[in-house]
Amino acid sequence: MKSIAHYTTHAVDYAAATREVDMALLYSRFLPQVPASGRILDAGCGSGRDAWAFLHAGHHVAAFDASPEMARLASQHTGLDVRVLDFLSLAGTDQMGLPPGTLFDGIWACASLLHVAEADQPEAWTRLWRLLAPGGVAYASYKLGEGERVDALGRPFTDGTEHRLAGWTAHLQGVTHLRTWVSTDQRPGESQAWLNALVQRES
Repeated sequence: MKSIAHYTTHAVDYAAATREVDMALLYSRFLPQVPASGRILDAGCGSGRDAWAFLHAGHHVAAFDASPEMARLASQHTGLDVRVLDFLSLAGTDQMGLPPGTLFDGIWACASLLHVAEADQPEAWTRLWRLLAPGGVAYASYKLGEGERVDALGRPFTDGTEHRLAGWTAHLQGVTHLRTWVSTDQRPGESQAWLNALVQRES
């Protein structure tokens, strides 16, 4: 996949560009939905920025990334054993060194599911949903828009809207709330609009 190759080649630069981005507003929406000392999966963790923040908020964190180099840098940053996985190969928590059957109170997929092809979005959500505990919440973000595209760096993107996301998650059992909002990229000099979503599972 071209996006994996890109992030592997440019992992150090990408980590440096994203690790200090202030994500407090997004954390303030997500973390209150997660129990104290709860389990969080950082799915497509990139530099490890968010996994580190969740660890320091007192949570038990597991993380994976599809790029071996990004996973290595995230491991160095967080001290976690960050595994090399992608959404469509995600089968169980034993892949992350956890006991089979372990479930997460929160799943965080920040700017990661957007690299999954549109046709595979429902399957990617299915695989995450299997790992979410009753009463748990999943966060995801996509660049706001319609359709699929390839950017100037050769990375494929699936853009999202509330309507599109509702279609990708319509088959999931036990969804109680799908809440979305739009935010602006927090990186200096960036003005990209983002679709953010919290998908809640029934208790």
